Amino acid sequence: MKRSGFLKRPDCGIYYEVMGEGPAIVFAHGLGGNQLSWWQQLAFFSDRHTCVAFAHRGFTPSSAVPGIKAPDAYADDLAALIDELKLRDVRVVAQSMGGWTSMEYALRNPGTLRSLVMASTSGKLDFRQLQGPAKSEIDAWMVRAPKTNADLDARDILPAYGERMEHEQPAAAILYRQISQLTPAEFKAGVRQRIFDTRIQPPSLLAGLRIPTLFVTGDEDCVFPSAAGPALAALAPNGRAVRVPKAGHSVYFERPAEFNRIVEEFHSAT
Repeated sequence: MKRSGFLKRPDCGIYYEVMGEGPAIVFAHGLGGNQLSWWQQLAFFSDRHTCVAFAHRGFTPSSAVPGIKAPDAYADDLAALIDELKLRDVRVVAQSMGGWTSMEYALRNPGTLRSLVMASTSGKLDFRQLQGPAKSEIDAWMVRAPKTNADLDARDILPAYGERMEHEQPAAAILYRQISQLTPAEFKAGVRQRIFDTRIQPPSLLAGLRIPTLFVTGDEDCVFPSAAGPALAALAPNGRAVRVPKAGHSVYFERPAEFNRIVEEFHSAT
């Protein structure tokens, strides 16, 4: 089964695509993407799942909206999409910005999801508040990451995919950039400011998230600290974490076979 459409919201339309049949997986993309970002996951999972990929409000081809306000409605949009498509037995896979959408939805609606995958993200949960063994590694990352990002920007390499993918998978890097450029940079800048401003919630909120939750991070990520994944997972009653070596911020795009295997094994166990 393949279909697409627009979810009508009071102030915009949310574009979505549906592929396959079976238990549902909803994919929530990051700041540099839209529904196209998940092409390697839809091809893999759609033979046994109903896969839903959507473009967050303001991200082409969804309706244009103010960037600084867009994230405030993300969780409500996800709830409306799940309801509109009458999805059951729902699993959510979130990348980076999509973590704001998905974690907020999961915390607001306990027990409604089968599981949650947080890829290179903690959403509104502030990883800077983490304590314990990971703190020193996170603190070192926070000193190192701005310098790495500045160096990549100076060489016209997107930090969202990083230097390794630029050199080892140039075709994938070009495709990533092309997808990112479909949405205006000014809008994305407003979204980035808003999501960073709202990343202030305590990680201890994970204690109330009882669904199986997997944190996937890339060890070479300069956008989100890889060490935060295991530290966050330790706070969730059913938390798990996988750190992927030789991968940057977009593990799902850069290392799709490994990412898909990790997610499939997680789903099979839950």
